[in-house]
Amino acid sequence: MEQRIVTNRRPFSWKSFLLQWEWMLVLIFIGINIMNMSLSEYYWSFDSLRDATMTFLDKAFIVLPMVLIIILGDIDISVASIVALASVIMADLYTMGVPMPLAMLICLAVGTLCGFVNGLLIVKFKELSAVIVTLSTMIIYRGIAYIILEDQAAGKFPDWFSFLGWGYVGPVPFILIVFAVFAAAFILLLHKTTFGRRVYAMGNNITASRFSGVQVDKIKLIVFTLAGFMAAVTALFLTSRMGSTRPNVATGYELDVIAMVVLGGISTAGGKGKMIGAILAVFLIGFLRYGLGLVNVPAQMLLIILGLLLIVAVMIPKIKLGKQGRI
Repeated sequence: MEQRIVTNRRPFSWKSFLLQWEWMLVLIFIGINIMNMSLSEYYWSFDSLRDATMTFLDKAFIVLPMVLIIILGDIDISVASIVALASVIMADLYTMGVPMPLAMLICLAVGTLCGFVNGLLIVKFKELSAVIVTLSTMIIYRGIAYIILEDQAAGKFPDWFSFLGWGYVGPVPFILIVFAVFAAAFILLLHKTTFGRRVYAMGNNITASRFSGVQVDKIKLIVFTLAGFMAAVTALFLTSRMGSTRPNVATGYELDVIAMVVLGGISTAGGKGKMIGAILAVFLIGFLRYGLGLVNVPAQMLLIILGLLLIVAVMIPKIKLGKQGRI
Protein backbone atom coordinates (compact mmCIF):
# COMPACT_ATOMS: atom_id res chain seq x y z
CA MET A 1 0.00 0.00 0.00
CA GLU A 2 1.35 3.43 -0.95
CA GLN A 3 1.99 5.69 2.02
CA ARG A 4 0.44 9.14 1.85
CA ILE A 5 1.83 12.09 3.75
CA VAL A 6 -0.54 14.90 4.72
CA THR A 7 1.01 18.28 5.55
CA ASN A 8 -0.34 21.78 6.11
CA ARG A 9 2.85 23.41 4.84
CA ARG A 10 2.66 25.27 1.55
CA PRO A 11 5.33 24.58 -1.07
CA PHE A 12 8.10 27.20 -1.11
CA SER A 13 7.58 29.96 -3.67
CA TRP A 14 10.29 32.46 -4.56
CA LYS A 15 7.60 34.87 -5.77
CA SER A 16 5.80 34.84 -2.42
CA PHE A 17 9.10 35.09 -0.57
CA LEU A 18 10.31 38.14 -2.52
CA LEU A 19 6.92 39.89 -2.37
CA GLN A 20 6.93 39.99 1.42
CA TRP A 21 6.57 43.48 2.89
CA GLU A 22 9.94 43.14 4.63
CA TRP A 23 11.70 43.10 1.24
CA MET A 24 9.77 46.23 0.27
CA LEU A 25 11.12 47.86 3.44
CA VAL A 26 14.65 46.89 2.43
CA LEU A 27 14.14 48.55 -0.96
CA ILE A 28 12.68 51.67 0.68
CA PHE A 29 15.61 51.73 3.10
CA ILE A 30 18.09 51.56 0.20
CA GLY A 31 16.18 54.31 -1.60
CA ILE A 32 16.23 56.55 1.48
CA ASN A 33 19.98 56.09 1.83
CA ILE A 34 20.53 56.98 -1.83
CA MET A 35 18.34 60.08 -1.41
CA ASN A 36 20.18 61.15 1.75
CA MET A 37 23.55 60.67 0.05
CA SER A 38 22.46 62.91 -2.81
CA LEU A 39 21.18 65.57 -0.39
CA SER A 40 24.25 65.76 1.86
CA GLU A 41 27.89 64.85 1.35
CA TYR A 42 28.19 64.35 5.12
CA TYR A 43 25.61 61.58 5.29
CA TRP A 44 27.55 58.56 4.07
CA SER A 45 30.08 58.27 6.87
CA PHE A 46 30.44 55.19 9.05
CA ASP A 47 31.07 57.26 12.18
CA SER A 48 28.07 59.51 11.50
CA LEU A 49 25.69 56.66 10.74
CA ARG A 50 26.93 54.72 13.76
CA ASP A 51 26.47 57.70 16.06
CA ALA A 52 23.05 58.46 14.57
CA THR A 53 21.69 55.21 15.98
CA MET A 54 22.17 56.57 19.49
CA THR A 55 19.64 59.32 18.78
CA PHE A 56 16.71 57.08 17.90
CA LEU A 57 17.28 53.62 19.38
CA ASP A 58 15.95 54.55 22.83
CA LYS A 59 12.34 54.46 21.61
CA ALA A 60 13.07 51.29 19.62
CA PHE A 61 12.96 49.25 22.82
CA ILE A 62 9.23 50.00 23.09
CA VAL A 63 8.67 48.90 19.49
CA LEU A 64 9.48 45.28 20.40
CA PRO A 65 6.59 44.68 22.86
CA MET A 66 4.29 46.97 20.86
CA VAL A 67 4.55 44.43 18.01
CA LEU A 68 3.12 41.78 20.35
CA ILE A 69 0.37 44.11 21.55
CA ILE A 70 -0.78 45.05 18.05
CA ILE A 71 -0.63 41.45 16.84
CA LEU A 72 -3.00 40.72 19.74
CA GLY A 73 -5.33 43.30 18.21
CA ASP A 74 -4.79 45.75 21.09
CA ILE A 75 -2.83 48.98 21.52
CA ASP A 76 -0.97 50.75 24.32
CA ILE A 77 -0.76 54.54 24.16
CA SER A 78 0.51 54.94 27.71
CA VAL A 79 4.09 53.84 27.01
CA ALA A 80 5.49 57.38 26.67
CA SER A 81 3.94 58.37 29.99
CA ILE A 82 5.48 55.28 31.60
CA VAL A 83 8.87 56.42 30.27
CA ALA A 84 8.34 59.84 31.84
CA LEU A 85 7.14 58.50 35.20
CA ALA A 86 9.93 55.91 35.51
CA SER A 87 12.55 58.51 34.56
CA VAL A 88 11.21 61.14 36.97
CA ILE A 89 11.02 58.71 39.90
CA MET A 90 14.57 57.50 39.23
CA ALA A 91 15.93 61.06 39.12
CA ASP A 92 13.97 62.16 42.18
CA LEU A 93 15.18 59.20 44.22
CA TYR A 94 18.78 59.87 43.21
CA THR A 95 18.55 63.53 44.27
CA MET A 96 17.22 62.33 47.65
CA GLY A 97 20.35 60.24 48.17
CA VAL A 98 19.36 56.82 46.84
CA PRO A 99 22.37 55.10 45.15
CA MET A 100 22.13 55.31 41.37
CA PRO A 101 22.16 51.52 40.74
CA LEU A 102 19.23 51.09 43.15
CA ALA A 103 17.40 54.05 41.56
CA MET A 104 17.84 52.38 38.16
CA LEU A 105 16.37 49.11 39.48
CA ILE A 106 13.42 51.04 40.93
CA CYS A 107 12.98 52.70 37.52
CA LEU A 108 12.64 49.26 35.92
CA ALA A 109 10.27 48.15 38.68
CA VAL A 110 8.06 51.25 38.24
CA GLY A 111 7.76 50.68 34.50
CA THR A 112 6.98 47.00 34.98
CA LEU A 113 4.34 47.83 37.59
CA CYS A 114 2.70 50.38 35.28
CA GLY A 115 2.55 47.82 32.47
CA PHE A 116 1.12 45.24 34.88
CA VAL A 117 -1.61 47.69 35.95
CA ASN A 118 -2.49 48.29 32.29
CA GLY A 119 -2.76 44.57 31.62
CA LEU A 120 -4.72 43.91 34.81
CA LEU A 121 -7.30 46.60 34.00
CA ILE A 122 -7.68 45.29 30.44
CA VAL A 123 -8.26 41.67 31.48
CA LYS A 124 -10.51 42.54 34.44
CA PHE A 125 -12.71 45.03 32.61
CA LYS A 126 -13.22 43.34 29.26
CA GLU A 127 -16.00 45.76 28.31
CA LEU A 128 -13.31 48.48 28.05
CA SER A 129 -11.05 48.52 25.02
CA ALA A 130 -7.28 48.70 25.44
CA VAL A 131 -7.21 52.17 23.89
CA ILE A 132 -9.59 53.53 26.55
CA VAL A 133 -7.69 51.92 29.42
CA THR A 134 -4.26 53.05 28.23
CA LEU A 135 -5.56 56.53 27.37
CA SER A 136 -6.65 56.83 30.99
CA THR A 137 -3.39 55.51 32.42
CA MET A 138 -1.44 57.71 29.99
CA ILE A 139 -3.00 60.76 31.65
CA ILE A 140 -2.56 59.33 35.15
CA TYR A 141 1.10 58.33 34.77
CA ARG A 142 2.10 61.65 33.19
CA GLY A 143 0.09 63.49 35.86
CA ILE A 144 1.98 61.70 38.66
CA ALA A 145 5.26 62.69 37.00
CA TYR A 146 4.14 66.34 37.02
CA ILE A 147 3.11 66.07 40.68
CA ILE A 148 6.59 64.82 41.59
CA LEU A 149 8.66 67.38 39.66
CA GLU A 150 6.06 69.98 38.59
CA ASP A 151 7.77 71.86 35.75
CA GLN A 152 11.28 71.41 37.12
CA ALA A 153 14.17 69.34 35.78
CA ALA A 154 16.19 66.81 37.72
CA GLY A 155 19.62 65.49 36.89
CA LYS A 156 23.26 65.76 37.97
CA PHE A 157 23.67 62.01 37.56
CA PRO A 158 27.06 60.32 38.12
CA ASP A 159 29.44 60.49 35.16
CA TRP A 160 29.31 56.74 34.50
CA PHE A 161 25.54 56.90 33.89
CA SER A 162 26.09 58.71 30.58
CA PHE A 163 27.72 55.53 29.23
CA LEU A 164 24.28 54.01 28.65
CA GLY A 165 23.31 56.64 26.11
CA TRP A 166 26.67 57.70 24.70
CA GLY A 167 29.11 54.88 25.47
CA TYR A 168 30.87 52.45 23.13
CA VAL A 169 32.00 48.87 23.38
CA GLY A 170 34.89 48.98 20.95
CA PRO A 171 33.57 50.78 17.85
CA VAL A 172 29.93 49.81 18.54
CA PRO A 173 27.51 51.99 20.55
CA PHE A 174 26.47 50.30 23.79
CA ILE A 175 22.78 51.04 23.12
CA LEU A 176 23.01 49.26 19.76
CA ILE A 177 24.41 46.13 21.42
CA VAL A 178 21.68 46.12 24.07
CA PHE A 179 18.97 46.66 21.46
CA ALA A 180 20.34 43.80 19.33
CA VAL A 181 20.15 41.46 22.35
CA PHE A 182 16.57 42.45 23.16
CA ALA A 183 15.55 42.29 19.48
CA ALA A 184 16.92 38.74 19.16
CA ALA A 185 15.07 37.72 22.32
CA PHE A 186 11.75 39.11 21.08
CA ILE A 187 12.19 37.52 17.64
CA LEU A 188 12.68 34.15 19.30
CA LEU A 189 9.75 34.76 21.65
CA LEU A 190 7.33 35.66 18.88
CA HIS A 191 8.41 33.28 16.12
CA LYS A 192 9.93 30.27 17.86
CA THR A 193 7.87 29.65 20.98
CA THR A 194 4.42 28.40 21.91
CA PHE A 195 3.80 31.77 23.55
CA GLY A 196 4.33 33.53 20.22
CA ARG A 197 2.04 31.14 18.35
CA ARG A 198 -0.67 31.80 20.93
CA VAL A 199 -0.24 35.55 20.48
CA TYR A 200 -0.90 35.12 16.74
CA ALA A 201 -3.86 32.84 17.44
CA MET A 202 -5.41 35.37 19.82
CA GLY A 203 -4.96 38.13 17.25
CA ASN A 204 -6.77 36.08 14.64
CA ASN A 205 -9.64 34.93 16.86
CA ILE A 206 -9.53 35.50 20.59
CA THR A 207 -12.84 33.71 21.21
CA ALA A 208 -11.66 30.55 19.46
CA SER A 209 -8.37 30.77 21.37
CA ARG A 210 -10.21 30.98 24.68
CA PHE A 211 -12.34 27.93 23.89
CA SER A 212 -9.21 26.09 22.74
CA GLY A 213 -7.77 26.36 26.22
CA VAL A 214 -5.41 29.27 25.63
CA GLN A 215 -5.00 31.40 28.76
CA VAL A 216 -5.77 34.62 26.95
CA ASP A 217 -5.91 36.81 30.06
CA LYS A 218 -2.54 35.58 31.28
CA ILE A 219 -0.92 36.20 27.90
CA LYS A 220 -2.35 39.72 27.68
CA LEU A 221 -1.14 40.47 31.19
CA ILE A 222 2.37 39.26 30.33
CA VAL A 223 2.52 41.25 27.08
CA PHE A 224 1.40 44.54 28.65
CA THR A 225 3.77 44.00 31.57
CA LEU A 226 6.59 43.49 29.06
CA ALA A 227 5.62 46.78 27.43
CA GLY A 228 5.93 48.55 30.77
CA PHE A 229 9.32 46.98 31.44
CA MET A 230 10.66 47.97 28.02
CA ALA A 231 9.32 51.50 28.49
CA ALA A 232 11.43 51.65 31.66
CA VAL A 233 14.47 50.45 29.66
CA THR A 234 13.79 53.33 27.28
CA ALA A 235 13.63 55.66 30.30
CA LEU A 236 17.13 54.57 31.36
CA PHE A 237 18.70 55.19 27.95
CA LEU A 238 16.78 58.40 27.23
CA THR A 239 17.61 59.90 30.62
CA SER A 240 21.26 58.91 30.20
CA ARG A 241 21.40 60.52 26.77
CA MET A 242 19.73 63.75 27.93
CA GLY A 243 21.63 64.00 31.22
CA SER A 244 18.49 65.14 33.03
CA THR A 245 14.76 64.57 32.99
CA ARG A 246 11.48 66.45 33.11
CA PRO A 247 7.84 65.31 33.34
CA ASN A 248 7.34 66.06 29.63
CA VAL A 249 10.11 63.76 28.34
CA ALA A 250 9.21 61.24 25.61
CA THR A 251 6.15 63.24 24.57
CA GLY A 252 4.91 61.79 21.28
CA TYR A 253 6.93 58.59 21.61
CA GLU A 254 3.77 56.47 21.55
CA LEU A 255 2.85 57.80 18.08
CA ASP A 256 6.38 57.24 16.76
CA VAL A 257 6.41 53.69 18.10
CA ILE A 258 3.00 52.82 16.64
CA ALA A 259 4.06 54.33 13.29
CA MET A 260 7.18 52.14 13.25
CA VAL A 261 5.16 49.02 14.05
CA VAL A 262 2.53 49.70 11.37
CA LEU A 263 5.18 50.61 8.78
CA GLY A 264 6.87 47.33 9.68
CA GLY A 265 3.87 45.46 8.29
CA ILE A 266 2.12 44.55 11.56
CA SER A 267 -1.61 44.40 10.89
CA THR A 268 -3.67 46.72 13.07
CA ALA A 269 -6.46 44.14 12.82
CA GLY A 270 -4.24 41.67 14.68
CA GLY A 271 -2.82 38.25 13.91
CA LYS A 272 -0.31 39.23 11.20
CA GLY A 273 3.17 40.64 10.92
CA LYS A 274 6.81 39.87 11.68
CA MET A 275 9.15 41.33 14.27
CA ILE A 276 11.91 41.87 11.70
CA GLY A 277 9.63 44.22 9.75
CA ALA A 278 9.18 46.53 12.73
CA ILE A 279 12.93 46.47 13.43
CA LEU A 280 13.64 47.45 9.82
CA ALA A 281 11.11 50.28 10.15
CA VAL A 282 12.97 51.58 13.22
CA PHE A 283 16.17 52.06 11.23
CA LEU A 284 14.32 53.27 8.14
CA ILE A 285 12.57 56.09 10.01
CA GLY A 286 15.63 56.82 12.14
CA PHE A 287 18.00 57.29 9.21
CA LEU A 288 15.34 59.17 7.23
CA ARG A 289 15.08 61.71 10.06
CA TYR A 290 18.84 61.90 10.42
CA GLY A 291 19.45 62.47 6.71
CA LEU A 292 16.74 65.09 6.31
CA GLY A 293 17.95 66.78 9.49
CA LEU A 294 21.40 67.28 7.92
CA VAL A 295 19.85 69.50 5.24
CA ASN A 296 17.38 71.20 7.60
CA VAL A 297 14.26 69.79 5.99
CA PRO A 298 11.22 71.07 7.96
CA ALA A 299 9.68 68.63 10.43
CA GLN A 300 6.33 69.03 8.66
CA MET A 301 7.82 67.60 5.46
CA LEU A 302 9.09 64.58 7.38
CA LEU A 303 5.60 64.03 8.78
CA ILE A 304 4.17 64.08 5.25
CA ILE A 305 6.74 61.51 4.07
CA LEU A 306 6.02 59.25 7.05
CA GLY A 307 2.29 59.59 6.47
CA LEU A 308 2.68 58.52 2.84
CA LEU A 309 4.81 55.54 3.87
CA LEU A 310 2.18 54.48 6.40
CA ILE A 311 -0.58 54.71 3.78
CA VAL A 312 1.49 52.48 1.47
CA ALA A 313 2.12 50.04 4.34
CA VAL A 314 -1.61 49.75 5.01
CA MET A 315 -2.74 49.64 1.37
CA ILE A 316 -0.38 47.06 -0.13
CA PRO A 317 -1.63 44.07 1.93
CA LYS A 318 -5.22 45.00 1.03
CA ILE A 319 -4.32 45.21 -2.67
CA LYS A 320 -2.66 41.77 -2.49
CA LEU A 321 -5.73 40.31 -0.77
CA GLY A 322 -7.97 41.86 -3.39
CA LYS A 323 -6.00 40.27 -6.20
CA GLN A 324 -6.11 36.88 -4.50
CA GLY A 325 -9.86 37.19 -4.13
CA ARG A 326 -10.32 37.72 -7.87
CA ILE A 327 -8.29 34.66 -8.82
